[in-house]
Amino acid sequence: MARARSRPKRIALWNRRQMTSASQLIRSLNHALNQRRVALGTAILDRAEGTWAKLVPAHPNATELLLLLAQWVDVGYRDYHLLDSHLSKFVPHIRRSLHLDNYLRLRVVEGFRSLYAEDVGAALDSFDFVLKAEPDAIDESLATLAHFWKGRAHRKKGEYEMALKSITQARELAEKSRHEMFTAVIRIHEGWLFFQKGLRKEALRLLTQAESTLKDTDDCLALGNIESARGRIVRRFGEYAKALEHFDRAIAIYSSGMPAHRNLARTLVNAAYVKRLLALQLRKRIDSRVRKPGAARPGNSPSHAPNGAASLQARYQELWQEAILQLGRAREIYTLRGNASGLGAVIVNSGYLHLDRGDIDRAAGEAMEAHRIGLEKDDPILMARALILQTSTENAKIEEQLGEDVDIALHANQAKQLSHDALALAKHTQNRRLLAAAYIARGTTAANDFFQEWDLAKRCAREATELISVGESDHLLDDLAALKSRIMQASGINDTLRGWSEGLVGEKTFQQVTEEFAEIVIPKVWLREDRKVSRVAECLSISPKKVRRILRSTGYLDSETNSGERGT
Repeated sequence: MARARSRPKRIALWNRRQMTSASQLIRSLNHALNQRRVALGTAILDRAEGTWAKLVPAHPNATELLLLLAQWVDVGYRDYHLLDSHLSKFVPHIRRSLHLDNYLRLRVVEGFRSLYAEDVGAALDSFDFVLKAEPDAIDESLATLAHFWKGRAHRKKGEYEMALKSITQARELAEKSRHEMFTAVIRIHEGWLFFQKGLRKEALRLLTQAESTLKDTDDCLALGNIESARGRIVRRFGEYAKALEHFDRAIAIYSSGMPAHRNLARTLVNAAYVKRLLALQLRKRIDSRVRKPGAARPGNSPSHAPNGAASLQARYQELWQEAILQLGRAREIYTLRGNASGLGAVIVNSGYLHLDRGDIDRAAGEAMEAHRIGLEKDDPILMARALILQTSTENAKIEEQLGEDVDIALHANQAKQLSHDALALAKHTQNRRLLAAAYIARGTTAANDFFQEWDLAKRCAREATELISVGESDHLLDDLAALKSRIMQASGINDTLRGWSEGLVGEKTFQQVTEEFAEIVIPKVWLREDRKVSRVAECLSISPKKVRRILRSTGYLDSETNSGERGT
């Protein structure tokens, strides 16, 4: 009887110890998280695994500790599947008995889990439910997290305005609560969204502010994100070598603390993408040397190419191989993490590399696989990118005249449908770059040898031009320049000028006519003035910056030539 009476006391004592242990763990983890002391927090979690792994829903601190685990997963601890066994314990009848604040924490954790599992719709549903709760029922820290993760979910869908609204709300709440480190982390995401709006200087300023706060921490995920974002920003302005420096630093930072994190994989994809663009620039130089009088023809061995073309060819091969290797490493990480959208990005980039080398069938196969993944994950951005790649492969088959006439017609009609579908998907996002690329793909298809629909091609070129911000100087401008050049060669400068003289401007605004006139005149003056930007600027009384922009948009300058022209 005495032993039976002492058993409830032992259970009560064990429960008190568990509560004390959980409370101490929560305090320690919160302190490490607020200071962004990641190594310390990771060590605490590893040591206390016996406490949090055996957590039961009835424990008073269960949802609080579960929410902390989600935050540590977001910092880079293990993987989101860590949450699954805990969430599965909260069966319906237990959920119904939860206090409202505990239930709201649980829904935020579920939203986070859905976000990482790429179920963005479910994530947004969870966050919206929490944020629509009675104001007194949700504390500021929970609202901050819900807004922060909700913003990232919108960003993943390409809904940048809604993403910025949620991220801004999260940052304001974090500042109000004086969570300095978390505010800095939120600024990184806010900076990227500013850049998506074309606010480059503001974006870089926010990244610098975040770095100054976080620089003495060991939060390699946040610090790596800063360098990665900088790389993507400068890449868009054609500064490829500088972009690679930022990406290399980001890769080193990520690798030092989390060598298998999906953000490392994303940066590897970005670095491979830049190496492809550098390789394309080299190929232009190789082609221009081959076209010179007396040069070796394209079919000749690179080792016999004159004027250093052999060394350029070797560098081209090196860059291409480095890009393939980096994509291979990213593929391994994304596969390990079960990140389908990331894997889709790898496949799209790999497809373009193979298309550059003339392996059209392999590129087409990878485009189809990427589209399948995007469709499965309801990822409109990935689907649109895959369709744009598929359009490029079909147009390449037309250019190569692969097959009989009936085959050419089939490829042309497939390119038309694919580019139409890509444009429709891109219009449902707020990704202006994606939309510009879709317009270029649609215009290129309209201007191919089969359709030759020059009015449609011109409309698409105008739409794409308006979507590309002033100062941007990357591959999109190259693709747009190629489209404009094809249109100009086909429609003829004289016909264009004659039409304007008779007042035939179609639906163009005066500004659009002025811009097209500049694209005709400035390259001609540049050629006449010995290819000197400064002479053109003086002759026409316009800024050298505008001269370079027009020459770039019309394909007369690439990034390398452009940088060399600055001092002329």
